[in-house]
Amino acid sequence: MNFNDIFKGSKNNSNANFEENQFNNQNKNPIKNLSRTIKIVAVIVVVLAFALNSTYQVKEQEQAVILTLGKPTGTTGSGLHFKIPFIQQIEKVNTTIKGLTIGYQEGSGQSVESESLMITGDYNFVNVDFFIEYKVSDPIKALYSSQNPVSILKNICQSSIRTIIGTSEVDAVLTTGKTEIQAKTKELVLEKLSEHDIGIQIVNITIQDAEPPTTEVMEAFKQVETAKQSKETAINNANKYRNEKLPAARADADKILQNAEATKAQRINEATGQVARFNKMYEEYIKYPEITKKRMFFETMEEIMPSLEVIIDNGDGTTQKVLPLKPFTTTVQGGNE
Repeated sequence: MNFNDIFKGSKNNSNANFEENQFNNQNKNPIKNLSRTIKIVAVIVVVLAFALNSTYQVKEQEQAVILTLGKPTGTTGSGLHFKIPFIQQIEKVNTTIKGLTIGYQEGSGQSVESESLMITGDYNFVNVDFFIEYKVSDPIKALYSSQNPVSILKNICQSSIRTIIGTSEVDAVLTTGKTEIQAKTKELVLEKLSEHDIGIQIVNITIQDAEPPTTEVMEAFKQVETAKQSKETAINNANKYRNEKLPAARADADKILQNAEATKAQRINEATGQVARFNKMYEEYIKYPEITKKRMFFETMEEIMPSLEVIIDNGDGTTQKVLPLKPFTTTVQGGNE
């Protein structure tokens, strides 16, 4: 074998190795490109995840509780807010006014006797339905201070309602005392809620309905209510009659008083005149006693004689009445003339 043959052989081996390296490099480039693409996509996904988890939106009637590593650290109101992704989480709480029924089912209106049946202070049974309006006042306490704050609120309301109804008379529960019962119940519920501190606030408590538990009792109470209305009507009529008659009675009373005052003044004047007359007569009597006595006697007889009845005894047990004396005396005087 000569040198040319050896050189050609080594050249052929070099060409074969170069072609093999070229083939290997061409096979490695797609794998590198794919790996690079995956990394870019992963970075984009992570960036998007951070971007999406760094903001949150709170509606108008909501409040958001911020949890940092699972611990509540604050609250935010409505609007767009930022948070630390994957470290902070958000719990949204509805703060609108909500309703709670006691004594009946909301929607269907079907009575729940175990809740509505109560005993009053005068030992009567009544069915009373309540509607409770409440809202969340502290989102953190509403979420984490108790397991079921609405259930606690309902139990507090039921207890307070039974306490107030138990101190009220049945007439007040069924008729005129509902406003006072609602106010007292709300006051007691607020006091108990402040003790439990569950982050819920009472807005209003309303008696929806109050009635006796049976038909017979209901009819009896209706009759009582009718009687009360009749009583009120009678009282109103009596007041109307009094108002109509009172002015006339007062006018009559004023007239009687005026007449009495006039009579009083007349009697006083007459008495004063008589006193003055008697004083004058006394003065004359002191001066001329005998003459004054005779004059007074004759004046008195002049007043008495016209109405005097004269009875004559005939002596035989019979009497004769001569009436009147004045015509008799007049006839005698006329005969003398």
